[in-house]
Amino acid sequence: MEALMSLIVGVLTAGGVYLLLRARTFSVVLGLTLLTYAVNLFLFASGRLTIGAPPILDPEVSRYTDPLPQALVLTAIVISFAMTAFVIMLALRARAELGNDHVDGWASVRDSQESET
Repeated sequence: MEALMSLIVGVLTAGGVYLLLRARTFSVVLGLTLLTYAVNLFLFASGRLTIGAPPILDPEVSRYTDPLPQALVLTAIVISFAMTAFVIMLALRARAELGNDHVDGWASVRDSQESET
């Protein structure tokens, strides 16, 4: 199970980095989302994968799971949602001002320089 989780985290990270390096804002948003999924799975898997064990210490139970990774994942979900919303609003603002969805905005600068000459 751990090998499968590490493979999934690796694939999500690779896909996220690939999409982040693209020059379009939608690809950057998708890459950021994939990276947050990879981090969430990594944090969740770091607490050992135990199925059917409670996260609360109880004297009657001999096996339990660590609640800290679950709390970290919940916090990471909230932060990633806020960050994704911010990046989307930033991309919409850049699209409105520049007229394209390039990350660096060079297409509009080149178009304006070509129209001047």
